[in-house]
Amino acid sequence: MRSVSYVQRVALDFSGSLFPHAICLGDVDNDTLNELVVGDTNGKLFVYKNDDSRPWLTCSCQGMLTCVGVGDVCNKGKNLVVAVSAEGWFHLCDLTPAKAMDASGHHETITGEEQHPVFKQHIPANTKVMLISDIDGDGCCELVVGYTDRVVRAFRWEDLGEGTEHPTGQLVSLKKWTLEGQVDSLSVTPGPLGVPELMVSQPGCAYAILLCTWNKDMELPPTPEEVSEGSRETPAARDIMLHQTSGRIHNKNVSTHLIGNIRRSEGHSSEKGGSGLFALCTLDGTLKLMEEADKLLWSVQVDHQLFALEKLDVTGNGHEEVVACAWDGQTYIIDHNRTVVRFQVDENIRAFCAGLYACKEGRNSPCLVYVTFNQKIYVYWEVQLERMESTNLLKLLEAEPEFQSLLQELGVGESQESFQLEKPHARCPGDSPPPPASNAPLSCPQILMTAQPSATCFTKPSIIRTSHHSVLPQASMIPPSQTCHLS
Repeated sequence: MRSVSYVQRVALDFSGSLFPHAICLGDVDNDTLNELVVGDTNGKLFVYKNDDSRPWLTCSCQGMLTCVGVGDVCNKGKNLVVAVSAEGWFHLCDLTPAKAMDASGHHETITGEEQHPVFKQHIPANTKVMLISDIDGDGCCELVVGYTDRVVRAFRWEDLGEGTEHPTGQLVSLKKWTLEGQVDSLSVTPGPLGVPELMVSQPGCAYAILLCTWNKDMELPPTPEEVSEGSRETPAARDIMLHQTSGRIHNKNVSTHLIGNIRRSEGHSSEKGGSGLFALCTLDGTLKLMEEADKLLWSVQVDHQLFALEKLDVTGNGHEEVVACAWDGQTYIIDHNRTVVRFQVDENIRAFCAGLYACKEGRNSPCLVYVTFNQKIYVYWEVQLERMESTNLLKLLEAEPEFQSLLQELGVGESQESFQLEKPHARCPGDSPPPPASNAPLSCPQILMTAQPSATCFTKPSIIRTSHHSVLPQASMIPPSQTCHLS
């Protein structure tokens, strides 16, 4: 395991408190460049853009914001910011800046004013984690919310009007699942047939796959309980498939996080039938990479408490690496071959996320985002590695086309053996020095004959001065031929 150090960092001002899932990266203004969205416990939403330490936009919401997200939740081809509070208030914020025409005829962006949600609706309270994604394969995004009472609910946006600037509609409940353990993460990964599978983490390094069967449920007559609730929810115990990742006994109560749909090389999905990769981590330091349901690719054990799990392509080769963060700032980056690279932030962390962020140069780059306890958010941008595995200088030089030509110009030779240094030979006292190598490019025996021995070979390292020359005293009781072996 090797350590890396990233130095390109910007510090953002943030004086509030936040929940671990109230931070995300996304394109909030639909300009193809990602921003950082943070929600605090006072209901304030902060949007950071570029490397400015102060928020670019703010938005006031109701309640303590527990989770935020960015996505096309209304399926209108436009990203909106979604903020959900612990009290159950669902907010939609359209933070695309209004544009006005200036005197020169160009559009000028109006910023600086505090924004307000364009839509608000009450859903069940005690929200904990949120996901915006297509979970049933119909090409439209759904909203999935995990709760502190081990419940997961799926919602879909239904329009009530057309042609308006802001969304007009409401969230409609699709399904409710009740699990055995606490829900810490929600994710989607392609199944064996390429169909999305909704995954939820469970304590003890376990996970469950939630089946999206509301199309079938709508064909069944509603029960009296469903009619009284006024929703489409049905008991979904049969639609939960619990999986344990290994036979080793884990702590049943240890917190577990997962991340799905980890990208591999282009064209791999078609060759492997569409099955995706997903990773899990636990608070006791276990990291696992899985394929399909029960195929374990590798497992890593570290001595840090891992509380957040992300995916990020740090090498630029199309493969997404697994990124896990601990409370003390230790960050692990692991590729698909279990090559581990670690990065240390010298502060305790209370929230973490990773992804693409347009910090500088007007483009998105891989970034690591850390929320600390000293009212700062640190964004490490341009997080890239040339390779994950370790290497040496000679291998890198051999890959360069100019390396061999430069060696020939220097007269070193074409073969690698002539480039290596001659190893020293062990000799016994009294042996004559070995003859010089026949292929040695340079031989200077006169320098070796006139060189003075080291001063440590003598009992008294002093020199007797005369008028003509200096005489070196002999070492007492030690033959001159053996003095070179005392150093």
